[in-house]
Amino acid sequence: MIAQYHIEMTREALTPHFSERALEIIIAANLKQDAIRNQFFHDEIHYDNNAIEKGDRYINEQRGYVLATLLSPGILGAWIAFGRLIHTAQDFYAHSNYVSLWLDQHNSAPPAPPEIEPLKKELIKSPSLHTGKIYFPLDALYFFKFMRPLVLKFLPKDSHGWMNLDSPEQGPKFPYAIAAATKRTAHEFDLLRKLLAPEMFARFTDK
Repeated sequence: MIAQYHIEMTREALTPHFSERALEIIIAANLKQDAIRNQFFHDEIHYDNNAIEKGDRYINEQRGYVLATLLSPGILGAWIAFGRLIHTAQDFYAHSNYVSLWLDQHNSAPPAPPEIEPLKKELIKSPSLHTGKIYFPLDALYFFKFMRPLVLKFLPKDSHGWMNLDSPEQGPKFPYAIAAATKRTAHEFDLLRKLLAPEMFARFTDK
């Protein structure tokens, strides 16, 4: 997703729980995941190229960094790792067909976007779940907005260019991706709340 939506989702899910100082660092780390150096050949960061297991593993690794940092006197690394973690978790819904699979279960009457379930087990484990593939050089050219109409004529339907739900321009499924990603962000915070001892949790939230 583009930066403004990562910011909006993160603030909506986490503002009640963190100090502004902590939240700003978490958001900055989230946004740095979209640096050019991370856009290609780091499928785990964005769940690209069907790297679902790698993306899940990356999230678990970042969660481990949060816990390891909080076992030391430091705190900055925990916020940075959490920002990285939630970026990847948020991108899952924009770069996969999870939203489509969820909507397919409600063909007769699609619920409103806020009703989407972000971690429905049968969908997370579905053999039909997949993420957009990166086709070089076309998907690189897709990043240039003026090139997109031409590029899409040549990209396969399973490409990132066709599958992504990174912005409202991608159509009516985008609000579902935003809603699911926001709920997932809150879920990742709640998971850490359960794992952390009270003193560690207080340091983490900086409240």
